[in-house]
Amino acid sequence: MGVGRNYFKTALLMSFLIALLAIGGYAFGGGGGMLLFGGIGLVFNFVSYWFSDRIALMMHRAQEATREQLPDVYEIVERLTRKAGMPMPRIYVIPSMTPNAFATGRNPSHAAVAVTEGILRLLDKRQLEGVLAHELSHVRNRDILISTIAAAVAGLISSLGYAVRWGAMLGGMRRDDDRGGSMFEMLAWAILAPLVAMVIQLAVSRSREYGADASGAELVGDPEPLAEALLALERGNEVQPYEYGGPATAHLFIVNPFHGMGASIMNLLSTHPPIEERVRRLREMRRGVRYA
Repeated sequence: MGVGRNYFKTALLMSFLIALLAIGGYAFGGGGGMLLFGGIGLVFNFVSYWFSDRIALMMHRAQEATREQLPDVYEIVERLTRKAGMPMPRIYVIPSMTPNAFATGRNPSHAAVAVTEGILRLLDKRQLEGVLAHELSHVRNRDILISTIAAAVAGLISSLGYAVRWGAMLGGMRRDDDRGGSMFEMLAWAILAPLVAMVIQLAVSRSREYGADASGAELVGDPEPLAEALLALERGNEVQPYEYGGPATAHLFIVNPFHGMGASIMNLLSTHPPIEERVRRLREMRRGVRYA
């Protein structure tokens, strides 16, 4: 049922974002602009669906690892996937000392789990199992599909918003109909559209992290290893900045790799919930506390 809800949420989210993109195109260039930007949104969704895993792995310089290179990771993932009834994903290693991990792929049959060299050095085997269970839960729940497409289309909307705003400020906005465009209308869209897209993207990302934490803890049978790992990873990412990718892909990781790059106000804009809240929820699982 959870997977079905995720597919429904994905379809609903994408329909809304593409409609918003088309409205922006209409403000930018009338009917022709609406068709152009709506079409761009559809193409971008298609590319994101089929190739997002390859793009994400390439952006972070991940290299596929063999069993001989990462025996502990293979052993843990094989045990967890058997327990969850999932196919074995591809295993990748990222040449970074920043401790982190992410999963990608459109479904369990086309999935990959990537770990950094830093996480392999920082965590013990028990904590690493908690992290890998979290990532496998993302794959099983199709969370990666939702977040990747949401991020991609939200980025398009934000970019169009900047274009509309600057065009309106420079007086270069013209509609291809006879009515002409309202400057207030175009400026309102240019300001609000990126904010709406960002709020939707962050809402999806935050809710999926809580869900993967809970599912991962249940898969392991104990929430404490993941709770300990999250605390260690938070400290590790503050000490060792991440050098690849950028904020647009931060939502893929189990903890925000760019956490240390902003002030506390940036926590409001983070793609991840506060670590303290995630740890609190995990530890309350032992007392039977459940969250919606």
